[in-house]
Amino acid sequence: KKERNVLYMKKYLVINAGSSSLKFALYDVDNMDNYIELANGYIEKIGSEDSFYTIKTTAGKIKKEEYVKDHVGAVKIMLKELVDNNFIKDFSEIAGIGHRILHGGEYYQESVIIDEEVIKNVDSLAPLGPLHIPGSLNVIHEISEIMPNVEQVGVFDTAFHQTMPEVNYLYAVPYEWYSKYGVRKYGFHGTSHKYITEEMMKIMNKEDINLIICHLGSGASISCIRNGICYNTSMGLTPLDGLVMGTRCGNIDASVVDYVSFEEGKTSEEITMDLNRESGLFGICGKSDFRDILKLCEAGDKKAYLALDMFVSSVTNYIAEYYFQLRGKVDGIIFTAGCGENVMSVRESIIDHIKDIMGIELDKEMNNKIASYLPDKMGMITTKESKIPVYVIPTNEEYMILKDTYNLVNKKENVKIKKYTK
Repeated sequence: KKERNVLYMKKYLVINAGSSSLKFALYDVDNMDNYIELANGYIEKIGSEDSFYTIKTTAGKIKKEEYVKDHVGAVKIMLKELVDNNFIKDFSEIAGIGHRILHGGEYYQESVIIDEEVIKNVDSLAPLGPLHIPGSLNVIHEISEIMPNVEQVGVFDTAFHQTMPEVNYLYAVPYEWYSKYGVRKYGFHGTSHKYITEEMMKIMNKEDINLIICHLGSGASISCIRNGICYNTSMGLTPLDGLVMGTRCGNIDASVVDYVSFEEGKTSEEITMDLNRESGLFGICGKSDFRDILKLCEAGDKKAYLALDMFVSSVTNYIAEYYFQLRGKVDGIIFTAGCGENVMSVRESIIDHIKDIMGIELDKEMNNKIASYLPDKMGMITTKESKIPVYVIPTNEEYMILKDTYNLVNKKENVKIKKYTK
């Protein structure tokens, strides 16, 4: 980002609607080599009596407690605050709005301008994202009412993973489940994995790059990048599959749902909710935040140790699987997202599990110097003797959404996604 003394009239909004939250950022953009973030905000606990929102700017922080009934109300608060605080004079200054959308199914392999067909297709995918998609669509509809002439762009969490071959995205279930209902692996966090892939291409000056990307946060996923595109990823039909996560269980025997449903007298929907919100690290030790879990470990809590061990084990299992899928030809392993960028001890533990087989040698001094809250926010954490370099790189999903929005609104030519070929 380059600092500028004047504000241009081309402003772009980036919006991420969660199940009960709304994140947003406003940018002043000359072009994608010259832009600044004017403000970012987070409206939390939508629908709850204790909902509140925070807006951060270079001038300081705005925090207010206010009841926000639904996502429509969140949009109205967002726009009112942007006008009242003179980030925009009126809505005519906004040139484009980009939305992070959870699921694009097989419809979208790249970002698109949102029209009625896109809305219809995304709505049809609501059963695959019941907590997120309705909120996203409500936000899009409300903005269309308020700013009918402003183009909106959909950036899909699943898009980057649509290059996976059938052998990796199909489940061994009756094939008609796929042909009729779209039951398959889609993968998520695609915007983050795409960003890291592009950054590594620049760092290594190589397009046909082979990577193992570890997006480790409260939600966590690992992707196998082969020849510069996604070859496999850990999340599945929904974000529930794959790694042990903050509150999600990750891989389990599907029979657990039916068994516990009978034993507990719960519906399958209730069990699925438990697997999404009451499981993972939280299910084992009662905490989902890595900072809290590490404090419990320091106090000698055995369940906290177990939770961390289970998390590390799930990560190393996927790294091993993808190492073999890449036939040992790995250009780099990358840690990103909240835990990946900031928890040095977890990074060290993961590397300790794989170092002997993969010939990796950790540089402990560098590992302990890199975090988002330290001067060094990115870099290589292995020695020159390491057969595979390991990097910490902060992700930037907002940048990717902004870039695609800017390019589509201004009819810039986007790079088309490459198809997988054997």
